[in-house]
Amino acid sequence: MRFVWAVAAFVLAAVMIGGGIAQRTVFQGPKTETATISAEQAPYILIDGAVLNKLPGSQTLRAEGDGTIFASYGRTADMKAWLADSAYEAVTLGTDGQVVTTDTEPEAAPAASSSPSPSASPTDSSQTTTATAQRSPVGSDLWLDEFQQDGVLIAPLQLPDTMSVLVATDGTAPAPSQVSVSWAVGNATPWAGPLILGGGILMVVGVILYILGIRHVRRSRGPRRKGLPMPVTEPIDLAVEGADKGVISAGTRQRALTRRRAFTVVPVVAVSALLLSGCSADSWPDFAGSPTPSPTQSVIVPEGQKPPAVTTAQADRILTRIAQTVADADGKRDETLASSRLDGAVLAERATNYKLRGGIPDFASLAAIPTSSLRIVLPQAVDGWPRTVMAVVDDAADKTASIMLLTQKDAWSPYKLSYLSTLEAATQMPDLAAEYVGASQVPPDSSFLVMAPEELAAAYADVLNKGADSAYASQFVAEGDQFRASIAADRQKRLDSFNQTAASTGSLTFESTAGSQAPLALATLESGAIVAVNVNEIDTVKPTNADAVIKANNNAMVKTLAGAEQSSTGFTTTYSDQLFFYVPGQGSTEKIRLLGYSSNPLDAKVIP
Repeated sequence: MRFVWAVAAFVLAAVMIGGGIAQRTVFQGPKTETATISAEQAPYILIDGAVLNKLPGSQTLRAEGDGTIFASYGRTADMKAWLADSAYEAVTLGTDGQVVTTDTEPEAAPAASSSPSPSASPTDSSQTTTATAQRSPVGSDLWLDEFQQDGVLIAPLQLPDTMSVLVATDGTAPAPSQVSVSWAVGNATPWAGPLILGGGILMVVGVILYILGIRHVRRSRGPRRKGLPMPVTEPIDLAVEGADKGVISAGTRQRALTRRRAFTVVPVVAVSALLLSGCSADSWPDFAGSPTPSPTQSVIVPEGQKPPAVTTAQADRILTRIAQTVADADGKRDETLASSRLDGAVLAERATNYKLRGGIPDFASLAAIPTSSLRIVLPQAVDGWPRTVMAVVDDAADKTASIMLLTQKDAWSPYKLSYLSTLEAATQMPDLAAEYVGASQVPPDSSFLVMAPEELAAAYADVLNKGADSAYASQFVAEGDQFRASIAADRQKRLDSFNQTAASTGSLTFESTAGSQAPLALATLESGAIVAVNVNEIDTVKPTNADAVIKANNNAMVKTLAGAEQSSTGFTTTYSDQLFFYVPGQGSTEKIRLLGYSSNPLDAKVIP
C-alpha cells in the first residue's frame, strides 16, 4: 500500500509543480499593454488625459526620433491655451475606446507683449515667438514638469484625467513620429508559488513512502526453509593470490544503500528549492490586505471653484527661474533682461538701481530675489488670464521673510514678480486657503472689504502725511507699524538737519502719494484680503531766496538721477514703497494691518 501512496504522491507532485511552472511561463499574460500613437508633421502632439487613463495604474511615455525630444505635462486647459495659436495633433479617446489622432488648426494669436526681448534669459526660451507662432516649449511656466532626452525619451508618469502630455522637439520641426503610451498589466500568479512548494513537499513525501515500502517488504520476509547439505567449507588461505575475492563485508551493502537513499532525497529537495527561488513576490497570495487609510481633515471647496493657478513645486521652480534671470540682469545692469521676469514697482526700482550703479561706482545692488525656503503659496483659483500668485519665502540666514506677488499676463508669457516686500518680525499672517485650493482675486473696486483696494494706497499715504490727524488713521492699526514710525522719525531727523544750515535760504517738505502701480489683492478665509499697493514718498527742496541755488554736490544719488549738480528751482526726490496689508471684510471689527514693506529710490528731477 505504501507503494500506491508513493506513486500517487509522485503523480500529484508532478501535476502541482507543472501547473505552477506553467502559470509562470506559457499561461502568464503580457506584463504591459501599449497604445501606439500615429502623428503626421505637426510640431506638437497633445495626448489627452483620457488616453493616459485608458487603463488603470501608472503610465510610461515613450517617444523616439531624431535630435532632442521634449515632453511636458500640465492641466489640459492650460496646455490647450498654450497651443491655441499653433497647429498640433490632438490625441484623444474615441467612443469605442480606441486612440484617435486629430489635426488641430490654430485658433488665436499671442499678444504682442508676450514676445520677449532678444536678450531674454535662456531660462525663458519658451517665450520665443515667430510670425507663425512656433516657439520652443522648453521652460514654460505652465508645465508642472518637463523632460528632455536625445534620441529616445522614456518618461514614467502617473497623471489624472485632468492633465495632458505635450510631446515635441524644438517647436518648429515635426514632433517625433514614434510615440506610445504603455501601462503595466496585472499578471500576477499568486498560486504559482504555493503549487510549486506543495508539489515539492509531496515529492519528498512520495520518496519517503517509497523507501518505507521497500524497507517494509524486506522486513516482512519470513524464515527460509533449509536446503540440501552444503559441502564442507575449506579455510581460505589469505596468502593465496586473490584471496580477498572471497571476503564478504557485512557493512558494505548497508553503506551503499544509505548513500543511494540520500542521493534520491537530496536532488528532490534541491530541485524544489531551485524552482521556488525563481518565484517573485507576485507568485504568492497577499494575505496582508490593503492598509487602512487614516482619516484626514476634510477640505471643503466652494461650489464652482476654479483650479489653483500653480502647484507648490511649480511655484518653487518659477521663483528659481525669476531669481536666476534677475541675478543675470543685475550683473549686467540690463533693464531689458530684467523686464522679462520683473514688472510694476519691482522693475521700476531695479531700473533706477541700475542707473545709479552706472553713475556711482560703489553704489550697492538691490538684494537678490529670495528662493531659499518657500513657506506659503497662495495661488489664484482661476482657469483664465491674467493670473496672480502670492508667496512667502523664509531666509534662514537673515532670519527674515519676504512676501511677494507674481503675475502672468497670458498663456504665452512667463510669470513676473510685481510686488516684493519684507515681512515685519512679528507679522501674523491671516488664515489662508490651502495651496491646492487657491483663492479668488479681489477686484480693485470691491465693496466687500472695509476699504476698496484701489483706495488703500491714497488712504495710507494720507496717514503717513498727517499721522493721527488723518481722517483714515482710525482704520489702520498703529501699534507695531514700524514702517510708519520709521518714516516719521526719518523725516524729522532730515528736517532738523536741513533747518540747521539752510532754513534761511530754502525749504524741505515731504509728501506721500499713491503710486502709479495698480493694487493686487487675494482673498483670505475670513472674507478679508491681502492687498499689495504702491506708495511714493516725494521729498522737495526749494530755494526761498531769489539769489539762492540748491546744490546736489553732496548727494550723488540726486545728481546722478537728475543729471544736474545744482538748480535755482530745486529738486524732487521720489522713493517707491511696496506695501502689503491685511484688509478685513465688511462687518469685521478688525482694522487694516500692515504686513510687510520695502522702500527704494525711484527718481530725482529738477523742478521745472
